[in-house]
Amino acid sequence: MGPVLAGVLQLLALIGALALAYIPLGNYMAKVYSADRHWRVERWIYKGIGANPDTQMTWPAYLRGVLAFSAVGVLFLYLLQRLQGVLPGSLGFDSVNPAQAFNTAVSFVTNTNWQSYYGEQTMGHVVQTAGLAVQNFVSAAVGIAVAVALVRGFARSRTGELGNFWADLVRGVVRILLPGAVVAAVVLVACGVIQNFSGIHEVGQFMGGSQQWNGGAVASQEAIKELGTNGGGYFNANSAHPFENPTPFTNLFEIFLILVIPFSLTRTFGVMVGSVKQGYAILATMAAIWVGFVALMMWTEFAHHGPALEAAGGALEGKEVRFGVGSSSIFAVSTTLTSTGAVDSFHSSFTGLGGGITMLGMMLGEIAPGGTGSGLYGMLIMAIIAVFIAGLMVGRTPEYLGKKIGAREIKLAACYILITPALVLVFTAVSMAMSTPPTSMLNSGAHGFSEVLYAFTSAANNNGSAFAGLNANTDWYNTTTALAMALGRFLPMVFVLALAGSLAEQRPVPATAGTLRTEKPLFTGLLVGAILIITGLTYFPALALGPLAEGLAS
Repeated sequence: MGPVLAGVLQLLALIGALALAYIPLGNYMAKVYSADRHWRVERWIYKGIGANPDTQMTWPAYLRGVLAFSAVGVLFLYLLQRLQGVLPGSLGFDSVNPAQAFNTAVSFVTNTNWQSYYGEQTMGHVVQTAGLAVQNFVSAAVGIAVAVALVRGFARSRTGELGNFWADLVRGVVRILLPGAVVAAVVLVACGVIQNFSGIHEVGQFMGGSQQWNGGAVASQEAIKELGTNGGGYFNANSAHPFENPTPFTNLFEIFLILVIPFSLTRTFGVMVGSVKQGYAILATMAAIWVGFVALMMWTEFAHHGPALEAAGGALEGKEVRFGVGSSSIFAVSTTLTSTGAVDSFHSSFTGLGGGITMLGMMLGEIAPGGTGSGLYGMLIMAIIAVFIAGLMVGRTPEYLGKKIGAREIKLAACYILITPALVLVFTAVSMAMSTPPTSMLNSGAHGFSEVLYAFTSAANNNGSAFAGLNANTDWYNTTTALAMALGRFLPMVFVLALAGSLAEQRPVPATAGTLRTEKPLFTGLLVGAILIITGLTYFPALALGPLAEGLAS
């Protein structure tokens, strides 16, 4: 079997698995966030944190819950890292320095999981399990909660109430993420991923010195790392490390975990707004972009010219031979079109155009299908923009799901789509203009510029993957990427929740003969076009200086 055919078959198998999980998981999540009863363990949690889960919140109250919970998470994780040197299970590692501890705390709380450190040489068992793994659960649950609040804004009318943040948070963890991660961890352990609390072992001689490996609760963290679209690896090599991802099956299984909740949330959306066809329209948009990017990535990596590449059957530099070009291409596209950031290959070693595809996937806003929750609310914002464009074309007041898209709504949507590109481009420009930050680049020219552009694209979009080659463990990059991660996570949430509150207060508008049918393929095509055009106009000059220049010159 040729490598191209193997890659296509893996893609088809993945699509089949996602299709089987789509309806049952989507319906289940809709029931979770629509249920009136609380589980006993949930009531214990509410009592412990002093929250009343039956109190309905307006959007400012919901936002205060999100920000307060996240701020406490940053503080706790920062202190845990600073105290690591005196904690048990530290494996002899020192406390993390202040700049890196701040960067890591913000990274994991914002669901970015950007890592400017070597995991197996920096974090002990307590920080990994009690700190990072916990944030993998709750940061993902926060994203889903905000998405559900926006969906309620469409579903409800003449009320400013969006649900209860604490109930949505706890249910997301207890009923969705925790059971799913347990099942996934068992599968990973059965397939060879390690799960222990052993110390550091010397495993032999390597290039004149001893080689050391430490164990850890890798399978459990790997499961929620992918299921919650987090991405932070237990080891520096991330999902290219055989302790995290030992076989081609686990590689495909991890891609499935990355995509299953974001895609299935479109079904949840359709059920909660009372029209599964609307969910299918959003799903079709996400799927069209994802499949298109996978096909484009496979083409660039398999067909890149050069006798060495042709003899190898594709651009194999920086890719695991266990997985090959096809599977690595699927993984790279899936992880950058979501907010995962996990990698099973070296993105910096992809062809010039291939590296550009990974960057462009993040620049779209990671909405195809995007992160847990963040992908859905990002796509719904783009749907509002597309409806507004269609309204301008025909001279009608735009409507979406029975709600008018007026001046307030379109201003909030416009602020949402502008904040992240502003963070990416401003931080990149300042870094290139200063004298010290460019010294962190391993390469010069277009590839070196791509390293910096990729770093801030990844941080501001809460992805967390790295182009590699860039030494990000400096005071400048630790501070600026942390700011990009925090602002890129929470400012968009402000606009999303404000939009949800505005929509929930409206009265439903009855559909007429002139109403745009947003469940039809025509709207799906309009939405895909709007996404690509807006992203292209925003980022094309920066891309032309980096990956496009490199790809066209090779």
